Amino acid sequence: MYPNSIKNLIESFKILPGIGEKTAERLAFSVLEFEEEQAEFFSQSIMEVTDKVKKCKNCNTLTEDDLCFVCNDENRDNKVLCVVEDTKSVFLFEKLGTFHGKYHVLDGLISPLDGINPEDIGINKLIDRIRNDGFSEIIFAFKPSIEGETTSLYIKKVLDGMNIVITRLASGVPMGADMEYVDSLTLERALMDRKEIE
Repeated sequence: MYPNSIKNLIESFKILPGIGEKTAERLAFSVLEFEEEQAEFFSQSIMEVTDKVKKCKNCNTLTEDDLCFVCNDENRDNKVLCVVEDTKSVFLFEKLGTFHGKYHVLDGLISPLDGINPEDIGINKLIDRIRNDGFSEIIFAFKPSIEGETTSLYIKKVLDGMNIVITRLASGVPMGADMEYVDSLTLERALMDRKEIE
């Protein structure tokens, strides 16, 4: 019943996670109310993010340059590395402003049931970086889940004998929680109270 251009816009919004038919329709009709400048800015922003954003060649976080803002910061603590499952976690910690080390972003977590193995999430790049850059502490900042636990234990086993302190976030982060939905106070407390993995 909709004109093709509106139908296509609705279908485009439905590609986004968590957007169903009704929300997609509401968003599409909101776009129709844009001023011409707003519409241009909106479409240009989508094109720019797909054209310009890439992974930092050092830590895998998203950036428009070869190195991200953290890897380019000479004031960071080069001895502490926080390993996360996605770039959103980097931005969460940066908003807190309490962590001053470096990050490494994996391509997800190990999940044998879903056919995701260590080689699928870029663990080799992480291990090479740890060996070459002389970190004294590695923090695992994964969501508390079976996948997070599996990934932590696998990396710890590979790092055995390397004389590195390995810690994980404290249990302030509830089991099964998605990191992006954890409030900043809980996340900060979990980071401060991190524990060494036995």
